[in-house]
Amino acid sequence: MPVDHREQTHTASDLESGSRVSDARLVEECRRGDQAAFGELVQRYERRLIRVIQRFIRDPDIAEDLAQETFLRAYERLEQFDASRRFGPWLFRIGVNLTLDYLRKKQRRGLVALFTDQGQDRWPDPGVADPRQAIDLHQEVRRVVDELPEKYRTVLVLRDLENFSTSEIAAILDRTEATIRWRLAEARNRFQVLWERRQQRKPPVIDSV
Repeated sequence: MPVDHREQTHTASDLESGSRVSDARLVEECRRGDQAAFGELVQRYERRLIRVIQRFIRDPDIAEDLAQETFLRAYERLEQFDASRRFGPWLFRIGVNLTLDYLRKKQRRGLVALFTDQGQDRWPDPGVADPRQAIDLHQEVRRVVDELPEKYRTVLVLRDLENFSTSEIAAILDRTEATIRWRLAEARNRFQVLWERRQQRKPPVIDSV
């Protein structure tokens, strides 16, 4: 008796043709044992996941290891995933938690290197033309953000650097949207206070004659 491969063939055709199969459909196929479907999910999210982790950890090798661990845990926990929710925020929740756990175990004070050297980050822009001054500004901003408590730094990174929506951040951090909005406002206020305080402590620049 011939085996009915219609459902499996349909899925493979979707993937090969490049049509946009929904995350929910891919998760369902993964649960049925289709490893190619999970591979598609990895391709969709891997680059951004690594980039997000590198906002917290400068070492690219460690960031890639944590990303791989994130996908492994997601695969192992697929049965726990609520298919009525979005897969992306659920995946990033695993990744962010792994990253923060790693940093806590290393007993680091604060998150390290939130800003990549190539980042297009939206922070104080005094319009400096000298590249050396721009680098100094970049480092100053990083130091100020490092002084923020973890819960504020995390929200600031996800919203202002990675452009996650408030609802996505709420899902990633397992908090209400109201809490995320409050933390973001507080984070920005604290950053501004620390930034101004730090600038006031800097000695004036004296031009050489």
